[in-house]
Order: sequence, then structure tokens, then C-alpha cells
Amino acid sequence: MNRTMENDHVRDGLGRRAFLRRAGLAAGASAVLPLLGAAGYPAAPTGDPDQLFQSGQFAAAERGYARLLRDDPDNAHAAGQLGYIALLSNRFDRAEHYLGAAHRLAPEDANVQRRLADCFVRQDAFARAVPLLPAAQAAQLASVTGAPYQVHGAQATRVPFLDIDPLPQVAAAVNGAAPGRFVLDTGAMGLTLTTDAAEQAGLRAVSTTTATINGRTVTTFLGIAPTLRIGAIELRNVPATWTDGAILTFPNGVVPAGTIGTALFYHFLTTIDYRGRALVLRRRTTAQQRAFQAGAARAALRPQPLWLAGDHLPCTLGKLNDYGPRVAVMDTGTVAIGLNTSVANAERAGITIDWSDPIPVNGGTATVYPITPDRISIGDAVGRHVPGSVGPTPWEAMTGFDILGNFTHEFFKPFAVTFDFVGMHLYVG
Repeated sequence: MNRTMENDHVRDGLGRRAFLRRAGLAAGASAVLPLLGAAGYPAAPTGDPDQLFQSGQFAAAERGYARLLRDDPDNAHAAGQLGYIALLSNRFDRAEHYLGAAHRLAPEDANVQRRLADCFVRQDAFARAVPLLPAAQAAQLASVTGAPYQVHGAQATRVPFLDIDPLPQVAAAVNGAAPGRFVLDTGAMGLTLTTDAAEQAGLRAVSTTTATINGRTVTTFLGIAPTLRIGAIELRNVPATWTDGAILTFPNGVVPAGTIGTALFYHFLTTIDYRGRALVLRRRTTAQQRAFQAGAARAALRPQPLWLAGDHLPCTLGKLNDYGPRVAVMDTGTVAIGLNTSVANAERAGITIDWSDPIPVNGGTATVYPITPDRISIGDAVGRHVPGSVGPTPWEAMTGFDILGNFTHEFFKPFAVTFDFVGMHLYVG
């Protein structure tokens, strides 16, 4: 979710642009295509692996870093980048090998330490991650008794949306409390609650952090939800956070109980079925994988590459008009638009920017401008004249490489979107 929409309150009757102004819009390895190569990219003039990585040419960058490491086995940077490239595709053994080597060579490198911790967190190996994490998160994960994210109940469940706008919402119950309304958002880390929802569920904070959001100091509480029930599936020992304020208020005045994000989604073969208005969670079994792949083949859905950057941002290949394919983020939690991108990428793609309508965001500290691209696409899934914005984008700092843009809510609404975090494929159709 766009972090700038936290704690904003949106009233009924606002038009799209007024809604965007108040919501803060966008300022804030595969069997088919294992790693992105040079297709769709201008050739890097020097073949420098850092340049190749920055532009999203991960396969070529990986070969370059491997050469550097062969010539200099103590090259911590090369080892760290090899580990991160492997982590992008959930190749955990390789990621751990190289990130571990880089951490031994350069124990002061915060990026390497964070990525090595994430390598363990993604595998639910919390005890191995704890020594590498900041104190508050370490205390949270260390408090888990038993295996995290234990899955009980059905092999699969289909949960209807309570509503699709301004973002998809489903009913879920935390720790046996009455079901609440939860937003689905790949831009959120995992399970996030309001303070009221956490109190009703009887959750206890084991640690806290503070941050400044739009000029206000916000305290975040970290704890563990003993159970989370979604449809016919129950998860146990789920890390949860809640803040000392509303997450967001919908135009109809409804305050959701929280959000469900990528850390939960990557424990399943997950479909956010916008077209059919439902969330589908399937256990990550061979039988479930094969059944889904057979259905996708019958529907002529071509798998797209899927990477997981930072600690929770899904990425794939996208195009703006005829510019691309290049690596794009899928933070689905930005309301009322389908694309966020930079001015430079919009100009490269020949997208007209409406400079006459500046939209202040982040409490007035930044400005974005409306766009309506002729065509944006992921694989065969095409959106035409989808509303969007240009302006400051945060994803490069979060991922470490150049981003074409963020494909978000309005783009996905005609489609069903499936995230396969085992095979690292994305299906949109």
C-alpha cells in the first residue's frame, strides 16, 4: 500500500482527483524465464555488472559478478550481489551461500545483513534471522513459540471480496475474535491491524518502533497473532503489527480492521481474483501447483517472471506503450489509479503528462501529476487509458535497481492475478 495514504481520512462525495489529493496517491527462478536477460534493454556499454543489475538485467549481472568473484574470492560486493540476485528468485540455498559469505567478509554491510535475515524469514527460519534483525523485529520473531505460519484446514479456500473498491477487502478473524474487514495489499508486509482490532483479538505487543509519517510521530506495536482464519484456512503463529491510529478510512466511512500483505501471500499459491471478486489461497503442494498450471495452460495464460525484492515487493516485466519490457513493481495498494511512474519513464514511453493539475502528496512535501497512458501491459494483459500519475517514486530505494513503474489497483481490476512464489511465476489474465 502507498504509505502516504496511512492515517488520511477520505470523505464521501470526493471526485477522483480530490480523492487522490487526500489519499496521497503514488509518492509514496522461473522454468520459462528464470532471470531477466538483455531482451528489451539497451546494451550496457561496459558490461559492468553493477550497471546491468541496476537496469534489471539480472542474468547478465549474475554472470558478471560470478567472474569478479572467481578473480577475487574476497570481493564482498560481488558475493552480496550474487546472493541478492538469487534471493530475488527465492533460490534460498544459493542466496544463503553468497549472502553468508558477503556477511563474513563485510559484517558492517547493512544491506547484506538485511537480505540474509530476509532469506531466513522467507523460509520461516526465524531463529536464524533473529541475530541479524533490528531489536524490535528480533524480539517479535523470537517470541514465536512453535512453527510460524502453520497452515490448518482446507487444501484451498476461495473467499469472496466484501468489496473491490477503493481496494479489495475480505473477511478474516484474528485469534477467535469476530471477523473483520481486511484490505488485500501486496505493498503491505504481512498482517497489519488497527489498535482496536488488536485489542479485540487480545494481542500483546512484545516490542515497539516509532516513525514520522507526514509530520506525525507514529508508534508501531509488534506482536504475534495466535491464529488468523481466512475462509476455510487457519494460520497459526502469525507476526502482526498495529499502530496508534487508523490505517485508513474508506469514502463510505468504513475503517478496515487491517491489511493482509505479501508475507502471508507467499505462504500460498495465491490468486487475487479481481475479475471474479475473490481471494483464492491454495496450499503450496505439488498437486495444487500442477492443477493450477494445467488450468492456466488450458486458458492460454503465459507465465511471466516473478521476483520478490526488498522484503515484500513483487516484481515482474511490464511495458508502458512500446517502452519495455522492463522490471516493474506490483504494489497493489494504491487507490484510484493503475500506474505510478517517473517523469523520465513517462517521457521515454511517449506518455502525455498533465502539468496543469499538480497534486500535492505526503503532506505537501511532494507533487505528482496525472497521466492516462494509451496502453500499459504485463505479458498479454493490457490496460488501455488507465489513470495514473508521475512524480517521486520510492521503489528504487527499496529494491536497489531501476523500476519502470508500479502497476497497481485500477490496472488489475479486469484480471485474476496469481503469484507462484515456488516456481516464481506470475499469471495475469
